[in-house]
Amino acid sequence: MSGLADWLHALRGTVKFAVMMSAVKHIRFILAAFLVLTAGCDRGSHPRQTGRVAPDFTVIDGNRNIRLADYQGKIVVLNFWASWCTYCAAEWPSLEQLQQKIPNLVVLAVAFDSNPSDYRQYVNDYQLHNMTVVLDPADKSNLAFGTTRPPESYIIDRHGIIRRKFIGAQDWSNPEILEYLRRL
Repeated sequence: MSGLADWLHALRGTVKFAVMMSAVKHIRFILAAFLVLTAGCDRGSHPRQTGRVAPDFTVIDGNRNIRLADYQGKIVVLNFWASWCTYCAAEWPSLEQLQQKIPNLVVLAVAFDSNPSDYRQYVNDYQLHNMTVVLDPADKSNLAFGTTRPPESYIIDRHGIIRRKFIGAQDWSNPEILEYLRRL
């Protein structure tokens, strides 16, 4: 037998061996869980979708039908949010200012709340009336983009191509972001 095999054979049946094997099992479990959780992870600022046509979706919110494809020809800041998301509220003032600063830009804020009354209360509390705000309780729109943890925003150009992804609350009045959007 080799040196390692001899050493393992000598350890077999000892307390040290049992502790070592338990540690190996824990490490294997942690590694497997990490690989499962990160496989296909697309939460980076340059997701696989960047440079591709944005997935189209239709959201029916009350008597309104909002279809992403209807905004072709405009720059779209597609913002996914939820009323239970504490970070989402931080973006509202600068998103509304952004809507006003760049005339050929549309802020489309899609909530994926499961409770319509919470959504309506939130919209009223934060007075979200200067941009397009809709509820998608079926989660079809956000799942089409692979978004499950708000806030996440996608910049979609006039041709319907995803150009950028932002994760977390942003200050949309940031000069770098404004310049980037104006150049699109």
